[in-house]
Amino acid sequence: MSRRFAGVMGWPLEHTLSPVIHNAAFRRLDLDWVYLPFPVAPAQLGEAVRGLRALGAVGANVTMPHKEAVVSHLDDLSGDARRIGAVNTIQRIGDRLIGHNTDVDGFASFVTGDAGLDVAGSRCLVLGAGGAARAVVRALEMLGAGSISIAARRGDQAHHLTQLAPETDTGCLDWETVGSRCQDFDLIVNATPVGMSGEDLLHGASFTEGQAVVDLIYDPPLTPLVDRAKTQGAAGWGGLGMLVHQAAASLRIWTGQEAPVEAMSVAAMHAISRL
Repeated sequence: MSRRFAGVMGWPLEHTLSPVIHNAAFRRLDLDWVYLPFPVAPAQLGEAVRGLRALGAVGANVTMPHKEAVVSHLDDLSGDARRIGAVNTIQRIGDRLIGHNTDVDGFASFVTGDAGLDVAGSRCLVLGAGGAARAVVRALEMLGAGSISIAARRGDQAHHLTQLAPETDTGCLDWETVGSRCQDFDLIVNATPVGMSGEDLLHGASFTEGQAVVDLIYDPPLTPLVDRAKTQGAAGWGGLGMLVHQAAASLRIWTGQEAPVEAMSVAAMHAISRL
């Protein structure tokens, strides 16, 4: 049997750690599989998805900016992917391509496990309204958040996200003034790409002891947002833990085996230290 393969589709893909994480898992599980980066420009997304069928891929991960756009190119969606309208994992079953969203469980596993946070009853702020933010809002509702506020540059998109958590008190905040409101929240999650190039997402915002800040960006490992939050006494984490946990959930879907999370995490930490 020829070597099986999967990969990650995104644009750009200059520093993705997904191949390192998944190939470490394949080695630990003694699978003759390989995981590859697939840089796919937005205009070529449909062709790339069709190529997964034609080439016999076991599946693929999907990252920015394709998590929402890829939905229309798939044959079916699983529960969370259908509910939030965003896909980060594609599974090939025969000639059918099924979309899943493991970001939801990945974020929940990181927050409750690695970070050790109890979200129940917490006042939460989500920055952004794209595919990652959708998953975070869904996860926060699952974890019993007391309230969820959403701030995004496009207010209409932020308002749409409030509908993803109908059992929770949700609302929108103005993007231009959200920085002045940070101390009103127990948990703040950055689900935007702002900070990847060293930008200060919430310039001038203040944090305090007892708050928690999670930035889904993992490169750089310490964004200006997390750095300032920790300096001012809040707890802070980058996105590497969530990346590993969502990857583990994808691996379970493709292989049916339990993911070697520790080996995946070690591989990720070694790789990020070299970036």
